[in-house]
Amino acid sequence: MKLLLNSWGRYPAEPQAAHPCAWRNDLDEQWRRVTIAHGSTLPFGNGRSYGDSCLAGSDHVVHVRPLNRFIEANWQTGEVCAEAGVTLGEVLQLAVPRGWFLQVTPGTRHVTLGGAVANDVHGKNHHCRGTFAHSVLRFGLHRSEQPAMVCSPTENPQWFAATIGGLGLTGIISWVSIRLRRIQSSRIETTRVRFGRLSEFFALSAELDSLHEYSVAWIDCLATGPASGRGVITFGAHCESGPLEVPTARAMHMPVRPPVSLVNPLMVSVFNRCYWHMQPTSRKTQTIAYSPFFYPLDGIERWNRIYGRKGFQQFQCVLPQAVAEDALAELLNVIARSGMGSFLAVLKRCGDIASPGLLSFPMPGTSLALDFPQNRALSTTLLPHLDAIVHEADGRLYPAKDAHMSASFFQRAYPAWEQLEAMRDPALMSRFWRRVTQ
Repeated sequence: MKLLLNSWGRYPAEPQAAHPCAWRNDLDEQWRRVTIAHGSTLPFGNGRSYGDSCLAGSDHVVHVRPLNRFIEANWQTGEVCAEAGVTLGEVLQLAVPRGWFLQVTPGTRHVTLGGAVANDVHGKNHHCRGTFAHSVLRFGLHRSEQPAMVCSPTENPQWFAATIGGLGLTGIISWVSIRLRRIQSSRIETTRVRFGRLSEFFALSAELDSLHEYSVAWIDCLATGPASGRGVITFGAHCESGPLEVPTARAMHMPVRPPVSLVNPLMVSVFNRCYWHMQPTSRKTQTIAYSPFFYPLDGIERWNRIYGRKGFQQFQCVLPQAVAEDALAELLNVIARSGMGSFLAVLKRCGDIASPGLLSFPMPGTSLALDFPQNRALSTTLLPHLDAIVHEADGRLYPAKDAHMSASFFQRAYPAWEQLEAMRDPALMSRFWRRVTQ
């Protein structure tokens, strides 16, 4: 029986038939067989993309997660080369005890190296280090009917730029070489304080972002009236001394997928209210392990199951700094009035370090990310209303998280899409790309 894979949000519900590739030498032949049999395909890593960017138009994917070997590592310079199916967490298992850490990491360590490149992931330190692309030294790219090539800023630079953030459409990445950063301790010194309105968030961010490498906020998206825009902001930095250890705490496990979502407006409202009141009213500093700071949701295996059989959609936008506060206030007002709140609501500033990737998501401004259980009203009412606000503000949505963006919105927000389309391998097609370009 063939393994079936899904996106992390499980919406749209389009299971993918997996054609695994365990050896780099077999990649071209495996890809060729799938393309001959099904017309097109797409590389599939560890399935952490939320929407349909990881779903093949043919529903048949080349599963590259089995390409999970380290090729070489230089622990004097922090250069690591590994196959594309190696996850960020597996890199950290080796690197942290030796005094190294990822320069940029997203909110889960279960992303593969190939997926981190293809989606040009970013993290809590975008304001000072940019996207994952800035840690990438080179990678191997396989294209149909062509010899494999090495891509870097100086070797095949046009393919380097197109593949970073290229959503797996320019070819299949077989290996990636990255540069890590030195750390003196695996622990993170954090400072946390709650804020009562959006203006306080922007004031705290302006004051403290430059003093801390990491910055992220949670926001109560159901609060109304005087409480609208309240939340909690956390700053962090690697401790200058302390142990170098990988956290060993076992994750909790969501054992089953319930028939309906366990996330509902009443639960979210109660959770948000209690969580905000539990947070410190003055700045509180403490040191914690890196795992709960960077990867809080990884503490619950298969947490996406809480949204039930219909799955969920994530809405993640970035808004230009000049209009961010007003546009965010409007977004929060619409969400609160809809009653379809999210307790996973992340707010963070994006800096002005440009990515070399053609379709990289971040731009100077503020990013908001929220998860919503899938239902009819979400697709027909709330998301179109939110999209209109972001469009009016000249913002953009994150393709790696998207399952609904219109073609016109995508093409306006990412004008380089035509350049990527010209470089897309004809044997590769995703449901996302077909939806927003064809």
